[in-house]
Amino acid sequence: MCVATGHNGRRYDGLPGIAKWTVICAFAIWQGRIHAIQESKDEGASVMTRLTDVNTTDIIGSIEMARNAMCSIFDPNGEDVPYFRVAVLPEAYFGIPLESHVPGRHLNALLNAEDAAGLDVDEEIIEKFTNACFYSYSGPAPFPLDRDDGKYESPVVFNPHHIREGFHALNALVEYRGSERAEEIAAASIAAVLEYWDPENDWDYDRLEREGVVVQRSQSYISGVARAIGPLVKYNRTTGYAPALDLAIVLKEKCLDGYYTSDGSFDPDLFGTHAHSVTCTMSSLAQLADLTQDSTLMGIVKAFYDNGLWGMRDETGWSREQAVGNSGRPDEGEMNNTGDILETALILGRWGYTDYLHDAERILRCHLLPSQLRDISWIPTPDNPEGLDTLHRVAERTQGAWGFPTPFGHQPLEQRDGGRFMRFNTDVVGGTVGSLCEALREATRFDEAGHWVNLLFDHETPEVEVQSAYTHSALTVRVKTPGPLFVRMPPWCDVGTVQISGATDTPRSTNGYLFFARPPVNRAITFRYDLLEEEIVLRHVTRDIRVRLRGDEVAAMENHGADLTFFEPL
Repeated sequence: MCVATGHNGRRYDGLPGIAKWTVICAFAIWQGRIHAIQESKDEGASVMTRLTDVNTTDIIGSIEMARNAMCSIFDPNGEDVPYFRVAVLPEAYFGIPLESHVPGRHLNALLNAEDAAGLDVDEEIIEKFTNACFYSYSGPAPFPLDRDDGKYESPVVFNPHHIREGFHALNALVEYRGSERAEEIAAASIAAVLEYWDPENDWDYDRLEREGVVVQRSQSYISGVARAIGPLVKYNRTTGYAPALDLAIVLKEKCLDGYYTSDGSFDPDLFGTHAHSVTCTMSSLAQLADLTQDSTLMGIVKAFYDNGLWGMRDETGWSREQAVGNSGRPDEGEMNNTGDILETALILGRWGYTDYLHDAERILRCHLLPSQLRDISWIPTPDNPEGLDTLHRVAERTQGAWGFPTPFGHQPLEQRDGGRFMRFNTDVVGGTVGSLCEALREATRFDEAGHWVNLLFDHETPEVEVQSAYTHSALTVRVKTPGPLFVRMPPWCDVGTVQISGATDTPRSTNGYLFFARPPVNRAITFRYDLLEEEIVLRHVTRDIRVRLRGDEVAAMENHGADLTFFEPL
């Protein structure tokens, strides 16, 4: 029997990866386990898989499935540090435990899911992530460090890229678990950033190395410590700790020095090409502007959203993994980026720019929710005679994750011939769930002005209940607490033709909302309108992708013969 060598030199009994995948696919098709097959009309064309269980409507259900994935990725042979890498094609395996990065993403996601979605998490799981987080801070400097996939016996490897994730972990532990140890580490880490880094001279890497740190330098300022602004803002909101806000403002001023500018342009030579760093810094600046009510800064965020961001996103919210230079795999995106774009749109919407809430809803329905890994029938089961955890139930443990999708499916066209493996890195699921929690919080809001229905999903809080027109015959809103009501109407909807029943007063149209001064309490108001069908074209790097929309969800999408697709072909 031949032996195949996989990622990081691992050896698997059986056929080489691509051959094994071919055999598994053939056997699965024969048994009928790969379902919803869509065959091309061209004689001799390859068989392609249309995925089942594609979600476009259920935010909480999506978070719940992702929670299960995040709770199953610990390496029992590596001190329960969570895995970072998950590959699913042509071979399926877990790899690269990463204590500096993954705990922060998942503590932020899981503890926010408890708060925003009411989804409980086993405390033993939280303890494992907490231990991994604290372990990452146990090295020679108070930063999240790692072992570089086991090259070092303890965490000594420092990359400024991971500071963001460290502060995310510490904030979540303080906010939702009252961790005094996390507070102590956060204070030390904030002070250490300003001790080892300054805006003019960057990091004192020589000093760090003298003190026993193994340095991995950031590609750029934006892909390094600038990413930390967002969790520093969250930490200041949680604790009122002034040094956190002070550091966030120092980092912000550096961002405005030629990076994020009033014209909203994007210079890859300056920013770097890691798109997620660009988008998460954008959302970080939006969070800071929101906290400090800085209208100038929010205007700069809006300018970048309206201009430079379009070099790395499309109308559905898909965003390129590499901001430029990705011509070899032009349709490979990254869901972290999409989540950052969503969060920024929600903040801009809260500032009164209602069209950005429409962008947020379209992002959720057209790309973020559909791209979740739910149908796992196509993922091969690896041979595992030695019982390795890295090969154990990979598909089942990964179900609910997000990764690097195209607008039309899981697999970029360039991967059809086995040119590159497909992955669902675990940090991406944590980042995406954090963004979904923000969408839940902003779907409806109750403040001094009244009730705001911003995203037209099924949603219920103690104050209001919404039933969506996408899952019911009409949009209905039931106010449970007295107060005025604002219901956002999609910009493609002619409000003059909306049939409204159940209201006691005539609504006014204001800034994209229908406003009811005295809505009835505990009685549904119904809004009947047609979901507009229209066709748009996504302009991608090497091809156009036609999309037929029904309201703000995809009815059909051109897939250029790709496999593992989300939607009806156009």
